[in-house]
Amino acid sequence: MADEWRPELYDSKLGFVSGHGEHVIGLLQPQAGEAVLDLGCGTGELTARIRESGAHAVGIGKSEAMVARARSKYPELRFIVADAESPLPEAMVEAFDAVFSNAALHWMKAADQVLAEVWRCLRPEGRFVGEFGGRGNIRTVEAAIEEVLLAEYEIEASAFHPWYFYSLGEYAARLEAAGFHADAAVHFQRPTALPDGDAGMDYWLESFAKPFAHAVGEKESGRLFRLVKERCRPSLYRDGRWTLDYVRLRFAAHKPQRG
Repeated sequence: MADEWRPELYDSKLGFVSGHGEHVIGLLQPQAGEAVLDLGCGTGELTARIRESGAHAVGIGKSEAMVARARSKYPELRFIVADAESPLPEAMVEAFDAVFSNAALHWMKAADQVLAEVWRCLRPEGRFVGEFGGRGNIRTVEAAIEEVLLAEYEIEASAFHPWYFYSLGEYAARLEAAGFHADAAVHFQRPTALPDGDAGMDYWLESFAKPFAHAVGEKESGRLFRLVKERCRPSLYRDGRWTLDYVRLRFAAHKPQRG
């Protein structure tokens, strides 16, 4: 996905992603003078909001295009192209009082590696606060993609899934196995309305379901998404608006003092 993100589309049509992240910033409660790492920063909207608290915010993301957009929008902030599923730069080790992440961790399927890198980045007593897709997230859309790929193309979708949605118990166990103390966690339904009427689902699929297009090839991707959209319509389209069955997992944890 790193080379397939479309930053302009993300900003113009998918602003609800960062909009919902305001609640996660409330859980983080960034303080003036703190160093905060925004993990999976997108185009920098929430990194900038964290900076408004007086914290020193740094954003990292895997997509060069998204990071370039963030830099152009917020030249006063620091944004780094980096992949938390691989070792992060040594300069980040114990450099942060908090790590924040919104709507990004379900894209990072090597969860244990990510948690190890977050641990390395945090100072003792540092906080790790985030929200991402939880078990059951967008299940109607996911099922429609799986069904269309199998029925129309005889392709199993499993090899192309870009996400993993953890249950609360699964993720809490991984946090604790990585050494964190889990302070709070909640798994909840959050039906999410898409803007732009009927076209909203087109923008969503083009932005977030692109990996499945590789299963059928670029020439067939338009047909794939049309079929998925129509399969979802009876359940998710009402009164001229798409409302997706989002489920979120929100948590707060910390890295305990040594000894």
